[in-house]
Amino acid sequence: MDALFSLVSPPMLALAFAVAALAGMVKGMVGFAMPMIMISGLGSVVSPELALAGLILPTLATNAFQAFGEGPRAAWETVKRFKLLLIVAFVMLALSAQLVRVLPVQVLLAMIGGPVFLFCLMQLAGWRPNLPSGPTPRIEASVGAVAGFVGGLSGVWGPPFVAYLTAIGTEKRDQIRVQGVAYGLGAISLTGAHTLSGVLNAQTLPFSVAMLVPAMGGMWLGRRVHDRIDQAMFRKLTLIVLLVAALNLLRRAFFG
Repeated sequence: MDALFSLVSPPMLALAFAVAALAGMVKGMVGFAMPMIMISGLGSVVSPELALAGLILPTLATNAFQAFGEGPRAAWETVKRFKLLLIVAFVMLALSAQLVRVLPVQVLLAMIGGPVFLFCLMQLAGWRPNLPSGPTPRIEASVGAVAGFVGGLSGVWGPPFVAYLTAIGTEKRDQIRVQGVAYGLGAISLTGAHTLSGVLNAQTLPFSVAMLVPAMGGMWLGRRVHDRIDQAMFRKLTLIVLLVAALNLLRRAFFG
């Protein structure tokens, strides 16, 4: 406890707990947006490095719970269904990461934030994409390529992924699971990378461990809400959170 209070005062810790609980609740309801909420919220009460360290373990734990919440078999069936999307996304992510010094991140954030913002507005206004042949392999591979390309350069690849799952009307439990698997793999990479970078170390680890409690508690509450809402409400909530995420991308693109 002394190690924790040497990093952050009790009042600031209480605010950090509230941010983590909110992030967990939103993730429990719609399956994503935890890092966005935590880095934004924690960054207002602690240093950016400590905020990043704080979200690492909660992101890892909540994604594992999300992916395997209904058992390994259900997770594996969902992975098989969306294997092309996942494979293409991760291949493109690995390739585009090599271009990170070539293309301005702000341009990429605007390129993905703008279309996702318009997509959400049109969907909330009642527009539905027309896919006469359903979600074809070509469409799925294209979405995976876009998500992976942007993700490798900017670290943000969730919005196009979620937009696609929402557009094809993915059943809410499947959508939660496939996001858990995809983001869980990313969370493993994040944990390894920032252990090596020194962001997550013996000094910052207690803060990340402390954030596990409110994050998991919030996720439990969010899951209860998720279980009580129907597919239409789940879709609307997903679009609203995605709209906020798109606005955040545009803010980062134009204002830093």
